[in-house]
Amino acid sequence: MFGIDVKLINKYDKPGPRYTSYPTAPQFTEGFTASNLLEEIKSTNSGNNLKDISLYFHLPFCDTLCYFCGCNMIVTRNRDRISKYLEYLEKEIDIYSDLINPSRKIKQLHWGGGTPTHLTPDEIRNLASVIKQKFNFDDNAEASCEIDPRELSFEHLLALRNSGFNRISMGVQDFNPLVQKTVNRIQPEELTFKVISWIKDLKFSSFNLDLMYGLPHQTVDSFGDSIKKIIELEPDRVALFNYAHVPWMKKHMELINVEDIPNPAEKLAILEMSINELTSAGYVFIGMDHFAKPSDELAIALKEKRLYRNFQGYSTHSELDLFALGITSISQIGKTYSQNVKTENEYFNCLDTGILPVLKGYSLNEDDMCRKKVIMKLMCDFELDFSKIENEFKINFEDYFSKNLENLSEMINDNLLKIENRKIIITEKGRLLIRNIAMNFDGFIERNHDSARYSRTV
Repeated sequence: MFGIDVKLINKYDKPGPRYTSYPTAPQFTEGFTASNLLEEIKSTNSGNNLKDISLYFHLPFCDTLCYFCGCNMIVTRNRDRISKYLEYLEKEIDIYSDLINPSRKIKQLHWGGGTPTHLTPDEIRNLASVIKQKFNFDDNAEASCEIDPRELSFEHLLALRNSGFNRISMGVQDFNPLVQKTVNRIQPEELTFKVISWIKDLKFSSFNLDLMYGLPHQTVDSFGDSIKKIIELEPDRVALFNYAHVPWMKKHMELINVEDIPNPAEKLAILEMSINELTSAGYVFIGMDHFAKPSDELAIALKEKRLYRNFQGYSTHSELDLFALGITSISQIGKTYSQNVKTENEYFNCLDTGILPVLKGYSLNEDDMCRKKVIMKLMCDFELDFSKIENEFKINFEDYFSKNLENLSEMINDNLLKIENRKIIITEKGRLLIRNIAMNFDGFIERNHDSARYSRTV
C-alpha cells in the first residue's frame, strides 16, 4: 500500500513549476518575436535528421464556466464568433503548411481547449479535413481530442472517428452531485457512462478520464465512490489533478468558497486513497498525477525510459517538434518556445497581415538545454545517469551541478532520493515530490529564489 508521510509533505509543500517545459512560461519574453520563430523553423527544416511533428490546436470556446478551470477559455454560444475563429485558424494553418518541409510527417495531433466538441460535427469534419489536406500525416499518427459529455452527441464522436481521431480525453472531475453543483459542472454519472459506451462502440483505440482532488465538499469517502466508478469504466489512462485555487490568476475561482475546500490533511488523505485504489486495480502510477494500464503506451514508455513532458503533460513523443496553433497556444520548435497572442482581435490582426501571431517566447542557451534534460529525466524516468548528461553536454556533472547536488542532502536524509553509482534514483516517497526535486536544478529559481508565481507542489 502506498503511504503518504504528512509531515514530509507539509515540509516540502510550496509553490513550484509543473515542468511541462523548461524554462517555464514565466521566463518567456516579448523580445522573442515571429521573426525569431521563422528563423528556427527554417533551421529545423534542413539537415539529415529532420524531426517529425506534433500538432496542437487550441479551440478555446466553452458552453459554460467551470469554476475550477485554469485553462485559457472563452464562454460563448455565439456561433458566428466560433466560425470566425475557425476561419482564421485556417489562415494560420496555411502559413505553417507553407513553412514546414513537406517531408516532415505529423506523428501526433491533439485538439484541446476550452472544449473542442463545442464545435458542431460539421465544423469538426471541416477543420480536420483542412488539417489533413495541408500536412503530411504518418499512417500510424496518434490523434486525440478533449471532449465534454454535457454538450456532446453521438454525431460529434462519429465526426471525430471518421476524421481519423483514435484517442479521446474526457473530464469527469467528481461524480458527487454536491461537488458538481458547487463548481458549476453538472455532469450526471448516467451521461458519463453513456458517452463512454459510445466511445467503446466507435472503437477508439484509447480513452482517458480526468479527475480533480481538492474541490469543495470532497471527502475521502465521497471521492472514493468516484474512484470506484472510474475503475468500473476501465479507462486506459487516468489523470488525477490537484485543484489549484489561484483566484488572483483566475478571477472566476472567487466563486468557490475557500471554507468548502478540503483542509490539507483531508486533501492528502484523498490523494493517498486514490493512489491505492487505482494501483490496486492494476493501474501503473506514472508519476505526479497520471496512471495508465500496464499495456498502455504511457506505462510502456515509463518502463523503457522514453517518457516525456510537454504542454499537454506526459507524452511518448519526445522526438517531435510541437507546432501549436490558435490563441494562447505554446509551440516548442528546435531550441525555442513561442506563445501565441491571447485575444481574438490580436490573433485576427496578425493573420490578416500574414504574420505568425507570436506574443512572446524564449530561445534556449546551452545551460538551459542541459538543465532541461536533467529536469525532464528526473520528471519522466525518476532517475538520472550523470554520465549520459556528461556525454551529451561535455561537462563534469559533479562540478557543473555542485551546488545543486549539495542542496539535495536534506532530501536524501528524508528518503526522497538516493545517489548511487553516479545516478540520482527517486524513491517511492520522492515521486509525489518530484517537482520539488526538479526545482533544485532550475537555474531561474536558483538565481531569483522566486517560485511564488506557481501552484503548490502537492
